[in-house]
Amino acid sequence: MAVRIDFNCDLGEGCGDDAAILPHVTSASIACGGHAGDEASMRETLRLCRAHGVAAGAHPSFEDREHFGRRVLDKAPAEIARTVREQIERLRAIAREEGVALAHVKPHGALYNVAADNRDVANAIAATVAAIDPALVLYGLSGSALTRAGAEHGLRVAHEVFAERGYDARGRLRPRGTPGAVIESLDDAVAQVRRLALHGEVVADDGRVVPVRADTLCLHGDRSDAAEFARAVRAALEADGIAVRAFGAAA
Repeated sequence: MAVRIDFNCDLGEGCGDDAAILPHVTSASIACGGHAGDEASMRETLRLCRAHGVAAGAHPSFEDREHFGRRVLDKAPAEIARTVREQIERLRAIAREEGVALAHVKPHGALYNVAADNRDVANAIAATVAAIDPALVLYGLSGSALTRAGAEHGLRVAHEVFAERGYDARGRLRPRGTPGAVIESLDDAVAQVRRLALHGEVVADDGRVVPVRADTLCLHGDRSDAAEFARAVRAALEADGIAVRAFGAAA
């Protein structure tokens, strides 16, 4: 069976060139008001997804626009469930108006990282997604508490890996602001992508080779060179004979 992978990007965040990125990806996680995004940006991104045949999903976060959702907030699971529901429903209502069906949910930033290890938070998110629509796919860090919680709540889950983020020996993302947390070199990112997609492994910061499941590959859309990275990553995947398809799409 041919290797296949979903290629997703976080979009609608008011930075970067979404229109230049979308032709190269297969799924888009759209900011829905927590860390970024408003009605106009959600509508525009959904329209771009529809035009390019890209699967659209919700990208809920801690409500923290000042820090772009990358600061951990001390919130109880019930409060997290409430804000995740509100953000998904906000995007879902606009998607209905635009004739776009939401395909997935992927938490953003600090919320995503907390849910990778905190079972209570992971369960709150998974239960919320399942209650809204059990057909939604839940994206989470590969091998994390979030993917386990999603499966336990009957959801399809996509184990996510990252094109341009550094990993530690536990298979977790290195904290932003630490050396090596963000891969700046396009060549280094492409090399990591190939290893992830073809071999299901990544080299950690201590040199250890860590096995990971790679259902979907993420590129951050807020980096200034995201369009260049998206084009190069898609080309590299296809050059290696990897089928790049939205998660759950027909072969």
